[in-house]
Amino acid sequence: MAEYTEADIKSLDWKEHIRMRPGMYIGKLGDGKSADDGIYILLKEALDNSIDEYVMGYGSEIKVTIDDDSRVEVRDYGRGIPLGKLMDCAAKINTGAKYDSEAFKKSVGLNGVGIKAVNALSTFFEIQAWREGETKAIEFSKGEVVEEMAKPRKDAGQNGTRLAFDVDRTIFPAKTRFRAGYVEKMCRYYSYLNPGLAVIFNGKKFKSKNGLLDLLKEEMDSEPLYAPIHLREKDIEIVFTHSEESGEEYYSFVNGQNTTQGGTHLAAFREAIVQVLRGFYKKQYNPADIRSGLEAAVLVRIEDPVFESQTKTKLGSMTVSEKGETIRTFVSNFLKEHLDNYLHKNPKVAEALQKRILAAERERKELSGVKKIARERARKAKVHNKKLRDCRAHFASKHKRREESTVFITEGDSASGSITKSRDVETQAVFSLRGKPLNSFGLKRNVVYENEEFNLLQHALDIEENLETLRYNRVVIATDADVDGMHIRLLLLTFFLQFFPELVRNGHLYILQTPLFRVRNKKETRYCYDDDERVAAMKALGKAAEITRFKGLGEISPDEFKFMIGPDMRLDPVLMEEGKGIKEMLTFYMGKNTPDRQEFIIENLREDVDAA
Repeated sequence: MAEYTEADIKSLDWKEHIRMRPGMYIGKLGDGKSADDGIYILLKEALDNSIDEYVMGYGSEIKVTIDDDSRVEVRDYGRGIPLGKLMDCAAKINTGAKYDSEAFKKSVGLNGVGIKAVNALSTFFEIQAWREGETKAIEFSKGEVVEEMAKPRKDAGQNGTRLAFDVDRTIFPAKTRFRAGYVEKMCRYYSYLNPGLAVIFNGKKFKSKNGLLDLLKEEMDSEPLYAPIHLREKDIEIVFTHSEESGEEYYSFVNGQNTTQGGTHLAAFREAIVQVLRGFYKKQYNPADIRSGLEAAVLVRIEDPVFESQTKTKLGSMTVSEKGETIRTFVSNFLKEHLDNYLHKNPKVAEALQKRILAAERERKELSGVKKIARERARKAKVHNKKLRDCRAHFASKHKRREESTVFITEGDSASGSITKSRDVETQAVFSLRGKPLNSFGLKRNVVYENEEFNLLQHALDIEENLETLRYNRVVIATDADVDGMHIRLLLLTFFLQFFPELVRNGHLYILQTPLFRVRNKKETRYCYDDDERVAAMKALGKAAEITRFKGLGEISPDEFKFMIGPDMRLDPVLMEEGKGIKEMLTFYMGKNTPDRQEFIIENLREDVDAA
């Protein structure tokens, strides 16, 4: 047995620890394709201190610049970090101005780590502050000082702070870059949460007058059935309305943090709105009928928020303040007073809201018979049908690997057979399609139950009611990279966007990239996902290398599939295009507008010329 001595005990300094365990500070690294990748957490950390200055009443403008090489610069016009403490704020862990400040008790980040993480994970990091006609700057690389002004110098620049950084691509993937759509959304949300603040990203200005009301109006895909109800006090703001859609859509925030996975505050709202509306109409309506078509934005400000992860996407706090008032009581009391008063003062809105509830009730009852038949079919299918090869770890469980839970939706038995033999049975499941699924565009929800394949897929994912019971964190469409495979992919995307858009919005839907070529010689094998990679592999392995063109997933052996669905598998997240509603998107790609679609394809068609 190995000896265990004092020499085995090591202490890392702050930058070494952050660089060795970046996931503890910024979640997953990623390469910028997903909204929760680490580079966006770093950008958020750089912005949050500027936002806090605005909250304190200083500086009404923040400029964010990201160049083509993904170098970031954030400049605010607040008070500026005290020049003598610039080094401490950038490179001394657990140093900040928020610990003893009453005004910052309801800030998101209180641990003094954020900016240090940006510093440690960047090959270039510069911090500069201006105060009362003087400035000071320090440049770092990977947390180490490169250059520091010996003392402040005279400068006429406006008071404030500037941060600039370029992430370390020895830690992040080499192709890591910021996606403008994600950064724009972040800036828009900051403006909604801080009415009056101008956030300027690469010259594009975001400013809101009405806060969450502006957010909801811009984000809604469908026409609201009544003017959004906007209620707010000092520490809580709620906006909601109903649409004709059957799902629920929420935008939730805590102290300015976008809690994409909800948490205790969102659960409190969903419960409280049912109680208040039941009381107002004096009817015990089904909660599902009340929330059907509900679209809402919820913001609470609480003291010392506790989140369920370092990236702060889900609130775990049960109380609002040191006084011990629960979030549940806080939200419930607010809605009981303000929503009840609003509905009494606005009878037309109250009438429209009740009509929506009654319409949902009728639809639910009409579907109940269809659901019963579908459930019977599903129960039989579980015995006789082998479409789903399940795994042990499920996202809705407390399994230690729940975040890794993945289901691959494949076409045909050959492809699903290869994946099944190669998969990690602990975390990876396989659902096999039989041919091309139905085009569900424009169809009503009853098709989800009447179409056997859709019904089985819905039950496999366990998303009939909502995403709270979702069995797999990643739902991966794994089809061939040919015309038929692309068509099946499009039909599945249509199904999910039509009936389960929250699956897409919450970042659970992916496309599996599979290699087009295999290039190998006697010593090495390389899998290539495009022509550029094929050319590079041929150059590296020599002219005698053997080249195989994969026609479909079924041609890839189980041994090779282990690499393709292993830890380094390539997944493209399915992203909602900014500024486009679901109906508009589906109508364009799947509707009867063939000439418009043909014109789009012709204009965007790219011809690749083989240079080899």
